[in-house]
Amino acid sequence: MKHRSISRWVARLLVAMGMLGMSAAYCADEAPDALVKRLSTDVLAAIKADAAVQAGDTAKIVSLVDNRVMPYVNFQRMTASAVGPGWRQATPEQKQRLQDEFKILLVHSYAGALGQVGDQSITVKPLRAAPDDADVLVRTEIRGHGDPIQLDYRLEKTPGQGAGWKIYNLNVMGVWLVQNYLSQFSQEINAKGIDGLIAKLVAMNKSNNAKKS
Repeated sequence: MKHRSISRWVARLLVAMGMLGMSAAYCADEAPDALVKRLSTDVLAAIKADAAVQAGDTAKIVSLVDNRVMPYVNFQRMTASAVGPGWRQATPEQKQRLQDEFKILLVHSYAGALGQVGDQSITVKPLRAAPDDADVLVRTEIRGHGDPIQLDYRLEKTPGQGAGWKIYNLNVMGVWLVQNYLSQFSQEINAKGIDGLIAKLVAMNKSNNAKKS
């Protein structure tokens, strides 16, 4: 994937991620494909109804991501996988900084994506999984203006308090989110270490903030 297309790809991905806000009452028992189908439509409607979110209001977007998306994403696993082997050498403080800055990076991409929300609809393909599987792939297709967008979700079923399905990776048009960032992050870690990657993410987020002001 060419560098100039990455932000557009992430934007499409995060619009779809934003479709996954959900009620905790359903989370533990609902099948993952049924969950994606039902909730994607509900949250997409909520985005369309909020002019401030569509206009790029950062506070509103952060609230939307924190309240509707992050509770249902294993974001620590997602960040660790994107960082790669260097994650094991990172201190607890560095791990938290990486998660915080990575989330901000995605939120900025989200801000640009919300203005593109239109008449999209989602089709969930038949789930190929056994009833007792705890790790599944949900395949979907988003249709609207232009060509359909292939979007696949990797979910794991978590036990205990807050049990239910959580996303830990996504695939847009054949490209997995984690693997896409892994190649970028690995180069930075090899050159400048974990602190170098954190500094890079901070600089990217500051640049994105400056573009919005």
